[in-house]
Amino acid sequence: MTDTVNVLPHIFELREIYRKQDFKFSPEQKEQYDLLMQTRRERVAEFYATDRVCKISKSTQDKLKEDN
Repeated sequence: MTDTVNVLPHIFELREIYRKQDFKFSPEQKEQYDLLMQTRRERVAEFYATDRVCKISKSTQDKLKEDN
């Protein structure tokens, strides 16, 4: 997986497969799911590191806009 690939659709697909297989992954599926989750965690951590996430609630944002 590369950093440019959106992993969420793949994660959702594997979760659906997991449900259909009586909540069991094959070893290959488990390995793929773990890799996708690690990639997603790294990407989200990158967003936090570069300050690309909203860290306050929407209502607080609206209030700040009204004050300015």
